[in-house]
Amino acid sequence: MDHLWDQISEQLKELLVSGIMHNLTGLFDATNEKVAEIAGQVGTTPQAWNAAIYNMIRNLSDNVIVPIAGAILAFVMTLELIQLVTEKNNMADVDSWAIFRWVFKTACAVVIVTNTWTIVMGIFDAAQGVVAGASGVILHGTGIDFNTVIPDLEARLEAMEIGPLFGLWFQSLFVGICTWALSVCIFIVVYGRMVEIYLVTSVAPIPMAAMMGKEWGGMGQNYIRSLMALGFQAFLIIVCVAIYAALVQHIPAAPDIAYAMWTCMGYTVLLCFCLFKTGSLAKSIFAAH
Repeated sequence: MDHLWDQISEQLKELLVSGIMHNLTGLFDATNEKVAEIAGQVGTTPQAWNAAIYNMIRNLSDNVIVPIAGAILAFVMTLELIQLVTEKNNMADVDSWAIFRWVFKTACAVVIVTNTWTIVMGIFDAAQGVVAGASGVILHGTGIDFNTVIPDLEARLEAMEIGPLFGLWFQSLFVGICTWALSVCIFIVVYGRMVEIYLVTSVAPIPMAAMMGKEWGGMGQNYIRSLMALGFQAFLIIVCVAIYAALVQHIPAAPDIAYAMWTCMGYTVLLCFCLFKTGSLAKSIFAAH
């Protein structure tokens, strides 16, 4: 009976060891792949990221939004003129210089609206230049190599008892699911930012039309701040990835497999949390409320 139990235990142990090795092999490959793509994704301008989407958004902006922006511009500058001529003694004392200033402001507003797309893309080009420079300076290897953290993984598993192996198998299975979910989160942050850029730029002529208005100018100013926040969010993302890279490159060899696995998992969770926070942080920096 003891011999039979020993054989069953040995077979069960082999199954658990092979199952754990299968779970741990390539455990962080999906995450490593998504993290490695971050610099390339956030370092791309809207026109280079997806030309088809870019052209569609620009056509919508030029053909649908610009006429509305023209009407808003006419309303804002007409209201500005009415306020200008009525604020001094019921139009009895109108300064000719004030009229000239209004004409100049209106001309500037027309130039801004007709060149909105150039202005908006210029902001993102400037931001991407900063990101490209930062990527070459601070980014190093971002991959987690579990074999480096646990160099003799299979030998350690062979030395463990069945009970701890059961627990480690369940943990490795759970961590595998979590790492897949985290790679999806990274995808959402990176691609979601680009989708947000396209959505925000599609209506750019409307807030830009109100830029020169005395009372409506805050709309355009806040819009420019939001564009700056979206552009430089990419720089904050690069900094997050650089911090993550510094952490994973100095993971010490762990004496315990579960500890090493959860340490690597913790670094990945920290990266995802920081990536999600970059949007609100960028907006708070540029006060885009």
